[in-house]
Amino acid sequence: MIIISFIVELMGATMLLLFAVRMVRTGIERAFGSSFKRVVTENRNRVSAGATGLVLAIILQSSAAVALLVAGFSATGAISFGVGLSVVLGADLGSALLIQVFSFDLAWLVPVLLAVGGGLFVKSEQRKLRQAGRIILGIAFILISLRYLRETMDPIRDSTFLPVIADYLATDFLTAFIVGALLAFLMHSSVAVILMCVTLVSIGAIPVAAGVSLVLGANLGSAIIPVWLSRGMKNAARRVPVANLAVRGSGALIALYVINKFGLLQYFGSETSAQTLINTHILFNALLLMVLIFAHRLERPFLKFLPDDLPTAEEQSPLYKTTLDEAVLDKPHLAITNLKREVLRMIQLVETMVTPVMDIYTKYDPDRARMVLSQDTFVNTALDDVRRYAATLQNTGLSKQENKRVREITEYAIAVETAGDIVAKRMIPLAKEMYEKGIRFSQDGASEITNMHERTKANLLLASNLLVSDDLESARLLLEEKQEMARLERKSRKRHLKRLSEGVQISFDSSDIHLETVGALRDFNSHIASAAYPLLHRGGQLLETRLIEQDYDDLDVRQR
Repeated sequence: MIIISFIVELMGATMLLLFAVRMVRTGIERAFGSSFKRVVTENRNRVSAGATGLVLAIILQSSAAVALLVAGFSATGAISFGVGLSVVLGADLGSALLIQVFSFDLAWLVPVLLAVGGGLFVKSEQRKLRQAGRIILGIAFILISLRYLRETMDPIRDSTFLPVIADYLATDFLTAFIVGALLAFLMHSSVAVILMCVTLVSIGAIPVAAGVSLVLGANLGSAIIPVWLSRGMKNAARRVPVANLAVRGSGALIALYVINKFGLLQYFGSETSAQTLINTHILFNALLLMVLIFAHRLERPFLKFLPDDLPTAEEQSPLYKTTLDEAVLDKPHLAITNLKREVLRMIQLVETMVTPVMDIYTKYDPDRARMVLSQDTFVNTALDDVRRYAATLQNTGLSKQENKRVREITEYAIAVETAGDIVAKRMIPLAKEMYEKGIRFSQDGASEITNMHERTKANLLLASNLLVSDDLESARLLLEEKQEMARLERKSRKRHLKRLSEGVQISFDSSDIHLETVGALRDFNSHIASAAYPLLHRGGQLLETRLIEQDYDDLDVRQR
């Protein structure tokens, strides 16, 4: 019974520690996640990249999280192999320094952290302040979990079985190393494992020799985590995590052998102090930074081990290749044309997303739905490229008119990307909900939605033509279509509510999805139609937010 109670308390303390570490990391990612790509990818020097990785690991409380960030950026070519590996090696040291901070006696700080963090999280309505409260609460929970872990282990340190296990791990350092690696991998947090080892050594539950072997094993386990989590990514993304595993894993094995073979623990601190574990951990990861000198030279062997993937049919299509050419940035008229072509490509990608939507609503196909969602990734990447290209272009001394044009194109790219998000994040989930709940539209409701969908596709083509031709009449027509889509959405709502009042059961079942779908189509069309505003404004065809009244025989456009 005592053993069961001990196991439950130990699991509780460990889970609290894992939860607290995750709480801090998610709070930081939610508050500042959008800045991580800029911080990581702006490095071109390996030393500064290592320093960036060190800081990020302390902030995120996980070197594995930093390695996954780097893997994602490597897949898109936003960061080179040498710089990426430098960031990850710096993150390994940052994670080690974090252990030193949490090893201090900070029990007095817990009530303060709980009061401040709880106040911010519960009372604040500002997003960043709430996330700051989450981060502070997470740090408090880490300190509480370490104290709880210490109190859990205290009663059994003088038991009969613990000294046997501890002595065995102290003499069989390879087993202790493997146990440390497994714990770090299973818990997905080397910080939690090493903090636990430090706590156990500090109360005398296990000897320092066993603790050091466990810590070195945790270094290997920590390097395995990003390799495992990135296993489904392209080879370009996997190279840096695999290289880090090779460097850190081989280094950990060498350190394990040398320390135990030559009795070097006495040089890292007292053979009875938990600080020795921390010193060893920090020194080991600091020595690994020597790899920064030749990090870029490691790319060749790992390129052979993980060669570039063969291009898929999608990647071979011109639709999936950027049109942005860095070589013409000194020629503004060509660069602006490139920007327009890239936004045109984004429109074509969004068209491939929205075209099959009604079919997916009618007969849900998981594979087609996944294909639509995968297209959204290409659209998002294209927008990132447009913003980066536009920012670079605006620093080349453009005229006032050229600057304004670049800004207009970038704003429209944002609108197109938002339209893609409407399909991926609103319409596809609605189609899936219909399928899972066995819901279908009434005949009239389906006809109304199909009509709006067809007009939306036609307006996509009109927006593409407008982007190429800068035709004022097309711009007026596109804006007219925006107003017409808003009218159709209102009309569909009224008809739907009328069907509800008449007791049509199928309309009751599909009510929420019907209304959300027509709203999504209206919003989608509004974003696509926003291309018309800059052109009409330049042509003097806008009075505030209204079209100037004109008569067109072909369009019959008239403002009332």
